[in-house]
Amino acid sequence: MLLDAFGRIHNSLRISVTDRCNLRCFYCMPMEDVQFLPRSELLTFEEITRFVQAMAKLGIDKLRLTGGEPLLRHQLPKLVKMLSAVPGIRDIALTSNGLLLSEQADALHAAGLHRLNVSLDALSETAFQRIARRKGLQRVLDGIFAAQQAGFGNIRLNAVSIRGMTEDEIVPLALFARRHGLELRFIEYMPLDAEHHWNHDQMLSGDEVRDIIEREVGTLEPLPVADPSQPAADFRYLDGDGRVGFINPVSQPFCGACNRLRLTAEGQVRNCLFSTVEWDARALLRSGASDDELAILVAACVRAKKAGHGIDTPDFVQPARAMYQIGG
Repeated sequence: MLLDAFGRIHNSLRISVTDRCNLRCFYCMPMEDVQFLPRSELLTFEEITRFVQAMAKLGIDKLRLTGGEPLLRHQLPKLVKMLSAVPGIRDIALTSNGLLLSEQADALHAAGLHRLNVSLDALSETAFQRIARRKGLQRVLDGIFAAQQAGFGNIRLNAVSIRGMTEDEIVPLALFARRHGLELRFIEYMPLDAEHHWNHDQMLSGDEVRDIIEREVGTLEPLPVADPSQPAADFRYLDGDGRVGFINPVSQPFCGACNRLRLTAEGQVRNCLFSTVEWDARALLRSGASDDELAILVAACVRAKKAGHGIDTPDFVQPARAMYQIGG
């Protein structure tokens, strides 16, 4: 069991499979001159699977594949199939920007992917390009619909809330999600941008977003908490179908029940999205280390986990690595 100093049991692992992306969202990546990792530094599928096998023995049973944009990793359905065969793994999810989803949805579903999150911050092309700094809105929408046709149920949309930029997108996103049977989650803008331009005043809180939805779409009521470690506070509409979640890491940190670890694309283990320290699993994997040695490394990582990320404290230091380098 992976237990930290605060009694939190860790059973969820987020795995970045690449730092590459086909968008340039300003809250995640620099606009130009991005230096990506060489292929030789990325963990192979076999190395990722080996690490997951060792972690499953310690209680890890939930995986989420991230990036960068994970669908840029060649033959990703092959990795999904490999991970789904690991004893003890009961849930595999994927977070994608959706641009390549139309082409890969069927193969991912057939490989054993259980759940899918699609990042969609805006429904107007102007706002989409302002945030993503690339074109592609229609391709994302086509990908969402292709995933539904492939058999994915309960697809979640992740929308980052940014003051002065996304207020006009809240209602269209809410209506779109209700119309198409999608679960919508709004995420507060966090200090993980590559250009280090984050400013607390740009953070549009979950409570503010909820007020807009209740005023213009419909009244919401809280849903029972299905999993104490879930980051979102979930609600349903009183006047019909539809769910909305709010992930508020800045205004309402949920660190007290955190159960997540992270593995970067080049094999560094992190105990928090905002950690400034990493533990090198790749070195062990490539030196023929045993499962016990991997367990010792990860247990040390978990023991070193802080009580919280500290965004709301005066001594907070933004990590040197941006979101795309850590894994979304």
